[in-house]
Amino acid sequence: MTTQKLIGKFGAAIAVTVAVAFGLAAPTWAAEKKAPSKEAEKTLEVFKKADPDLKKGLDEAAAYVVFPAIAKGAVGVGAAAGDGVLYEKGKETGSVKMTQVTVGAQLGGQSYSELILIKDAATLDNFKKGNVEFSAQASAVAIKAGASTTADYENGVKVFTIAKGGLMFEASVGGQTFKYTPYKAEKLGLR
Repeated sequence: MTTQKLIGKFGAAIAVTVAVAFGLAAPTWAAEKKAPSKEAEKTLEVFKKADPDLKKGLDEAAAYVVFPAIAKGAVGVGAAAGDGVLYEKGKETGSVKMTQVTVGAQLGGQSYSELILIKDAATLDNFKKGNVEFSAQASAVAIKAGASTTADYENGVKVFTIAKGGLMFEASVGGQTFKYTPYKAEKLGLR
């Protein structure tokens, strides 16, 4: 096989991987026309059930983000995407889009839920401005009983995940970027 054909096939595999990852990331609420907050609330209950100590961490955090469904796919180059809800003091304040592109030893696809605890007001402000991005080495803690009390904040955030399905040879959240969109005043009940 010529080098040009090999590059073409590898490029096609990457394109398919990225398309699948972003296509699968369309949350179930979009297909079912459900409110994102309902799915986020259900997902948060799953996290709390898996780790009853999580409630204390949620209460102490300045804010938290719940991603009900993130889809990830990779063949050397990987992509992931998902939509979530930002909560401040337990109240929804906006939506968050997460995207991720990774390069390295990775293969497969998976779907998972993610919860990000934001430690303080300064980190929350940076998050809203899009200035929080996980380093390449960042990884998440698989939620289980006691996980929230033993995990440490790294750069002002704690990240927890629950696998929903799939198989992936790679378990990092490094390279995730976020775009926050505040809800309009009507949605927040201010008008």
